[in-house]
Amino acid sequence: MHYILSFAKKNVVMTVAFVAAAVTSFIVPPDKEYGSYFDFKTLTCLFCVLAVVCALKNINFFYVLAEKIVQLFKDTRTCVLALVYITFIGSMLIANDMALLTFLPLGYFVLSTTGMEKYMAFTFIMQNIAANLGGMLTPFGNPQNLYLYTKFNIPNLDFMGIMLEPFVISIMLITICCVIFVKREPLFIQDEEIHLPKGRTTLYLSLFALSIAIVFRGIPYWIGLIIIPAVLVFVDRKALEMVDYPLLFTFVFFFIFSGNMARIDVVRELLSSLLEKSTLLFSVISCQFISNVPSAILLSQFTSDYSELLIGVNIGGVGTLISSLASLITFSEYRKHNPNKTKYYVKTFSAFNFGFLFILTGIMLLSEMFF
Repeated sequence: MHYILSFAKKNVVMTVAFVAAAVTSFIVPPDKEYGSYFDFKTLTCLFCVLAVVCALKNINFFYVLAEKIVQLFKDTRTCVLALVYITFIGSMLIANDMALLTFLPLGYFVLSTTGMEKYMAFTFIMQNIAANLGGMLTPFGNPQNLYLYTKFNIPNLDFMGIMLEPFVISIMLITICCVIFVKREPLFIQDEEIHLPKGRTTLYLSLFALSIAIVFRGIPYWIGLIIIPAVLVFVDRKALEMVDYPLLFTFVFFFIFSGNMARIDVVRELLSSLLEKSTLLFSVISCQFISNVPSAILLSQFTSDYSELLIGVNIGGVGTLISSLASLITFSEYRKHNPNKTKYYVKTFSAFNFGFLFILTGIMLLSEMFF
């Protein structure tokens, strides 16, 4: 029982998804239509990307890449900017949660070894915002993107065109915050020599390219599901063990939940009427209570306006601690290093996140009205 409670506490979103799926299964008993709930391509793409990223992480690829960039800077402000930008770029390439799991420890390492712990909360919060908002530009940057991209079969250029405006605004806001709230102070970073194994690095980058080709529909998804696990089981079995399976099961449970909700007449009529008024605004609000991934899965059953839904569930990832799985990852990492400063962190987190949320939502609503 203790193990179950501990697991549930560590995987809050998955637990909520499971309960939601179980409850709605009593309202809509399992039948043959359940099979149509699942988007197997999304699940396969997510698994492949996560597995390869874990393999690259095991050879310190991302750490070495980030460390080389950070060593170019000599003061606190540019170093914090570098850490935030690395996370921002990383989220576009390796998904927001993996970017945080990779670069938050680097942020802690840099600030703690240089005596700049006073910027720890701010840096973690900016990295979190950067991960949530940086990942919006690519289909594989955020889990909800991958789902919507696949479900609505969104053309690649259309996808990036939709997300370009909030993406650019996010970069500007993050940069302004870092410039205002971080002073220029001398910073010395301790060198650490880490050599990448050439063979494995080449192999893993090839597998990563295969994963990206699958995401962009260049290769059938079942090929990746065969090749990537087959290679990793011999070369790096630990990477397969490290895959965020709770995240995958979160998708499975919310597929069941959203599929059942779509078959309940009262719910279907209510959500359809709300989304007709403003898909963007309602999707942003929804994220604050049930997180962005389940919001994307649920609301996609009731609207065909993927443009507004896509923007809403991306900028809706900032706000409350539960608006994004990435936010919970960041909070957990900060609490691990600073257990006595969680209240300060939550207050600071809320101030910055709601600031970003109101600005981005306001701008996008105005853009929707006039353009």
